[in-house]
Amino acid sequence: MQKNDSISIPVVLKVGKGVLGCIGSILKEEELSEVALFFGNGLIDLFGGQVMASMKEAGVTILEYQELDTVAMEDIISLAFSISNKAKAVVSIGGGKVIDAGKYMAFLRGLPFISVPTSSSSDGFSSASASLLVDGKRTSVPARLAYGILVDTDVIRTAPVKFIYSGIGDMAAKITALYDWVFEAQHGACVLNDFAVMVAKKAVNSFVRTPYESIQDEVFLKELLDSLAMSGIANEIAGSSAPTSGSEHLISHALDKFLEEPQLHGIQVGIATYIMAKVQDHRYVRIHKVFTDTGFWDYVETLQMKQSDFIKAIDMAPSIKPHRHVYLHEEQYREAAKKLVLEDEVLQRVLVKDC
Repeated sequence: MQKNDSISIPVVLKVGKGVLGCIGSILKEEELSEVALFFGNGLIDLFGGQVMASMKEAGVTILEYQELDTVAMEDIISLAFSISNKAKAVVSIGGGKVIDAGKYMAFLRGLPFISVPTSSSSDGFSSASASLLVDGKRTSVPARLAYGILVDTDVIRTAPVKFIYSGIGDMAAKITALYDWVFEAQHGACVLNDFAVMVAKKAVNSFVRTPYESIQDEVFLKELLDSLAMSGIANEIAGSSAPTSGSEHLISHALDKFLEEPQLHGIQVGIATYIMAKVQDHRYVRIHKVFTDTGFWDYVETLQMKQSDFIKAIDMAPSIKPHRHVYLHEEQYREAAKKLVLEDEVLQRVLVKDC
């Protein structure tokens, strides 16, 4: 019997226009009146003044603040234990690096973590793991699930559109990841958590059914970010990333290992999601429609990604997480995926053939 005595969920979730200007009052309401504040590289110039003013007005003391552009384990550990003992929370404002660093520092110090993403590129802002450099290699380590998630849609809207496309790809991946998790359970390799399945499924279904005119519409961005946040909670319930990460993520992680300049995580994952949906024969029409209507495919076509790289990544995929048993751990499905890369009409258009 699978036993999970308790789960953590964010106490605060604010997604909407103007949230960044209210960060001080939100922290004050939660009695987090003394904080260590970290910005992503270059973001103090963009948002520092607004954030500092909000903190000062609310009477929140910033014990220290700085920009971070490192996820090296040794750097993060050193920073974590340099944080004042007076700190009542760690606040990270920015993209993946500073979010991962902040949540791990909060984990080490036993402090609440406030996640303030400035892009919608993945569900990392809501997950309880961090991707850090350990001995020079990207490694997923346990971290602190956010106590609070604060997202200003005005800020998200001003980020380069590629980050929205990345979030779209990462969100669509929940469709194939859930199918992989069921497949894994059927082969006796894991135990499903039905509640986690329900939360992840509701998150992705709510997203793909959202009516919108532009991907920069308020309703679209809010739905995307709400759904990404729910995905992180599904992982917390499951005690693993299985509800949101399957074969499609293994392909992306493999690409990261050998490409000199990998694309954004969610872009790679999105392409791999379409491949796996066709292999699984499950909801690929819906995924293709979402990617077509949002302009995801049009963006991917500009990147000139290679068919051969995806074929290599598919072959490498089982070695990324050998303890799992998703579709790509079986040769017949790897062969089917590679055949699709070469023959599928959509993939022929968006991926480049080798000369």
